[in-house]
Amino acid sequence: MPQPGPMITEDGRFAYEAAGDPNAIPLIFLHGIGGAARAWRRQLATFGGRFRAIAWDMPGYGGSAPLASVSIAALADALQQFIAQLGATRPILVGHSIGGMIVQKLLVQCPKLARAVVLAQTSPAFGKADGDWQKSFLAARLGPLDRGETMQSLAPSLVRELVGDDPDPAGMELARECMASVPEASYRAMMLALIGFDQRSTLKDISVPTLLLSGSKDNNAPAPMMAKTATYIPGAEYVELPGVGHLANLERPEAFDEAIGRFLNSVDQSVR
Repeated sequence: MPQPGPMITEDGRFAYEAAGDPNAIPLIFLHGIGGAARAWRRQLATFGGRFRAIAWDMPGYGGSAPLASVSIAALADALQQFIAQLGATRPILVGHSIGGMIVQKLLVQCPKLARAVVLAQTSPAFGKADGDWQKSFLAARLGPLDRGETMQSLAPSLVRELVGDDPDPAGMELARECMASVPEASYRAMMLALIGFDQRSTLKDISVPTLLLSGSKDNNAPAPMMAKTATYIPGAEYVELPGVGHLANLERPEAFDEAIGRFLNSVDQSVR
């Protein structure tokens, strides 16, 4: 399968990959903390025939410039600027993990900017910095780096802990490659940006068609939590992929794409 080449926005701040007709409806994929634009290549190939399928490198990843100060709000601002740079009118946004948190924050700032959204394996809240769960979460992920490990040395174990049953071997190879290439400074900054994130009170204000997509074996964004989250978003649809961990688009790309395709077909005639 031919791979899309990396592109850069006119202002030089954002690197991305894209496939499909530039005049088609924009469908933008936003990766997680261990990801990259190239993690979405299977989806760009799947959906590029119907949409202008786009995947960014989050600020500080790949060819995208880092932010001076990293927060979910700053990342949402960056996403808004990225969309403006592309001239992507009323895009559909697919946010995975922290990408889904960025989408939630953007919907507060610009409620009607998106045509529809997919919140994939994400959460509406991370919690307080002094919470025991939050402390252990960060210690487990940043402690090895503090002790001299590197993203490259940690990538195999980090990916293995994230996935569920019988993941796609090619997807796992790509997942390890993406994780290994994350700059340590960006990984640390994104982990710390999770602290204090809480959009639970704004879920009721989401006014665009929304799909919440979970994996039954996901320990980072547990399916019961995501199912409950869906009940707070007006008219939201919830889909759970059995046996899938936290990296659904790489673990089970066909099931992931099928779920998103069904949602896109159901949104309205203008998305078909």
